Amino acid sequence: MKSDTVIEVRDLCASYHDKKVFDNISFTVGSNQIVGIIGPNGAGKSTLIKAMLGFLPIRKGCITYKKQPICKLRKEIAYVPQRSSIDMDFPVLVEDVVMMGRFPHISWWGIPSKKDREIVAESLEQVGMYQARKTQIGQLSGGQQQRVFLARALAQKASLFFLDEPFAGIDMSSESKIMDILKALRDTGNTLFVVHHDLSKADSYFDKLLLLKNKLIAYGRSEDVFQVDCLREAYDGKVATFNKQKGMLVVNG
Repeated sequence: MKSDTVIEVRDLCASYHDKKVFDNISFTVGSNQIVGIIGPNGAGKSTLIKAMLGFLPIRKGCITYKKQPICKLRKEIAYVPQRSSIDMDFPVLVEDVVMMGRFPHISWWGIPSKKDREIVAESLEQVGMYQARKTQIGQLSGGQQQRVFLARALAQKASLFFLDEPFAGIDMSSESKIMDILKALRDTGNTLFVVHHDLSKADSYFDKLLLLKNKLIAYGRSEDVFQVDCLREAYDGKVATFNKQKGMLVVNG
């Protein structure tokens, strides 16, 4: 697959409330890539994507997308946050949630056009949730909700996607459906970052892995990242080995 560099992160340092989360992170990513961001709890995985998105002030460093500051290309960037950060009791219909993905393309005084409504319908069809378009978001299962939030990102017609723990607490059917969609997005030239915790699936889900523990420990293909020394450093001295035939990561204390 063709993979020109589209994202460059240089010497990135970010903090929460003056407490440094990570420092001096640098890497490049091409098109047609799904990058899995992995590491233990508190390693800075979600902080990294929020810093890249500009949701957090960065202490130093820079992020460029297509050789421009990432902040100048907001319409091309879609973000799917953790479901736990969203108020599911808010009375909003599925189709209205997905329409939010069209807001970057609608003037502040305008209303959604016929084209916008068609894109919303197409996005819901793509994730298998069109029949639930008139349902309140809080009435759906966790997997269904996650598919709706992915539809919102699809409706934005972005080329760069950030997903924070999209598979947390969802059923296997939804996980498989979402992964198929992410791979299809990759295969049509998009770049995706996915925060993920299940290391046993990382080899089959992602083209590149970015292993964090408050710094960049390793970046590359799974066979390069799943090295004993790298995993020991990330997971507090535990030794881990990856059995590719069984698709399992075995961690020994």
